[in-house]
Amino acid sequence: MRIRLIAVGTKMPKWVAEGVEEYSKRLPADAKLETREIPLGKRGKGADIKRAILSEGQQMMAAIGKQDKVIALEVTGKPWSTEQLADNLKSWQLEGNNICLLVGGPDGLADECLQRADQKWSLSALTLPHPLVRIVLAEQLYRAWSINNNHPYHRQG
Repeated sequence: MRIRLIAVGTKMPKWVAEGVEEYSKRLPADAKLETREIPLGKRGKGADIKRAILSEGQQMMAAIGKQDKVIALEVTGKPWSTEQLADNLKSWQLEGNNICLLVGGPDGLADECLQRADQKWSLSALTLPHPLVRIVLAEQLYRAWSINNNHPYHRQG
């Protein structure tokens, strides 16, 4: 199974790339995490935000395989505990399909991405900066894998 983080935004700060890479390299080959960056649609004075979101969505959709399971990171999605993420990860691995985690731009995900999503996940009720979301996702995926494989990284209270 391949896990692909498809996120709007390029040119992330070095600390973001290093953080995601650190957790990605800890994951085994059968749960490999890859990142696919989608360029941010044009924004600024007089920009058509709907067109920018549509463009981002089309590029995201092009990066999703036909059989991929799609998880949209969405503020209105369902919050999961780390243990629930571990259960989901186990289920995804048993299903055998690749996973795509979608992180939208500053104005959210395109409607077609939300409609394509098999699940909608709210990472937090807090507003998190998108670069930080990438690191949190990578760390939580590694933690979930650790739980499922009795690895000492995750310690129960």
